[in-house]
Amino acid sequence: MITRRAFLGTAGVGTAAALAGCTSSSSGRPSSPPTTPGSTTPAPSSAPSGVRTWTELRAKLGNRLLRATDHGYSTARVDYNPRFDGNRPAGIAQVIGPADVQACVEFAAATHTPITARSGGHSYAGYSNATGALIVDVGHLSTVDVRKDGTAVVGAGARLGDVYTALAAAGRCVPGGSCPTVGIGGLTLGGGIGLLARKFGLTCDHLVSARVVTADAVLRMASTTSEPDLYWALRGGGGGNLGVVTSLTFRTVPAPAVTVFSLQFPSGSAASVLGQWQSWLKTAPDELFANCIVHGSTPASCSVGGCYVGSPSRLNPLLDALVRQAGATPTGRYVAAKSYLDAMRYFAGCSQLTSTQCRPNWGGGNGTLGRESFVATSRMVTAPMRDPGTVVAAITGSGLDAIFDSLGGAVGRVGAGATAFPHRGAIASVQLYHGGAATQPVTAVRDRLTPLLGQHGYVNYIDPSMPNWATAYYGANLPRLRTVAQHYDPHAVFAFAQGLTRA
Repeated sequence: MITRRAFLGTAGVGTAAALAGCTSSSSGRPSSPPTTPGSTTPAPSSAPSGVRTWTELRAKLGNRLLRATDHGYSTARVDYNPRFDGNRPAGIAQVIGPADVQACVEFAAATHTPITARSGGHSYAGYSNATGALIVDVGHLSTVDVRKDGTAVVGAGARLGDVYTALAAAGRCVPGGSCPTVGIGGLTLGGGIGLLARKFGLTCDHLVSARVVTADAVLRMASTTSEPDLYWALRGGGGGNLGVVTSLTFRTVPAPAVTVFSLQFPSGSAASVLGQWQSWLKTAPDELFANCIVHGSTPASCSVGGCYVGSPSRLNPLLDALVRQAGATPTGRYVAAKSYLDAMRYFAGCSQLTSTQCRPNWGGGNGTLGRESFVATSRMVTAPMRDPGTVVAAITGSGLDAIFDSLGGAVGRVGAGATAFPHRGAIASVQLYHGGAATQPVTAVRDRLTPLLGQHGYVNYIDPSMPNWATAYYGANLPRLRTVAQHYDPHAVFAFAQGLTRA
């Protein structure tokens, strides 16, 4: 069984792990596809009538509605993080189409039952498995349909490993994260920082349209021409807000050949490497994605890894320059040319696994990728770090991994208000990731880093204890997001502790 923590610690492999929130596999059941660009936008679909009790919801969903006394409930409620195994949802709806979702939303609105969507089940705060809530599990909405015009219609419950495999078979890709069991829906709604972001942008930058059931239980198309404010908010406004997405249409790009790399640096060199890493990225081409992971040992150690859209012969001089500037000789260096799909499998820790094996082994899954208890949070690096040594000192001895993921490039060429994702000018995101259930090391390092890095964070690494969380996650886009939420969810049907209706 493979866990993400084990993967992070694997020399030569783990330096780019946990990029996207490793936060059900394709079932063959079709979701209702969005219209493609140029086609007629469908009229909103009214909700089915009369679903106002658990009995009526059961009549609609049959054995796809699981309550605490039902066979399969204990398995179905399991998410990625065992920290939340004590959560007890009021019900889990394993939906197979938009009409099921509409019935769930209608029921929740009528009964004031909390409702939340679950795609991959990687919510850092356990919101996708909340006690007392109706969980709308979209895992069966997982088909991937690559069309002749280069767009791809993807069910909101498709996991990244299956999305990448299906797109690669057609010679296409969408930029995204490294964790194969993360759901495409949750990744996109929070923005979608990932391995090809500097070259191609965030995942949400490729979203053409989405079908979403809003709080009035109406199925709507969100695009530039249909519900444009909703479309804007869905690109970075965070999962759990505004509605339940059932499918997404993406603009894809040709799948490139890439070179993956990992540099392991000796203990005691972290401050120099981190400082030179940020300087090195200023002039790096968009084709280069590189993270810097500072391991909170005593003394701290670090590694730099990532991928380059191009050949090893073009990448190696860039790596040589970083090594010279850092003044530290790597204890390990790995560089390898790979296809797009093989690179995604490498970062997923699945290079030696079949596609079936590179899937979750929880919640009824038949794969080999295991669960892991962890606590995590984030900050955004919005300006050059003036004293990298102080940053490293704040991490040293904590036992956690501080994963600095490079931004810039195509991410920064989109205006901060063009989508709901506000961090377009950031140099990097930093995820603070600690195995186990202890929150204190993570919050302590977060708070020590705040005066050094600023108060912003990434909503896909949502943290229940984040100070001033609404501003931290949404910045200057918060007022518009509040307005959109009030319009589409005036009665707070989708309210949760860190939802937009409470922002």
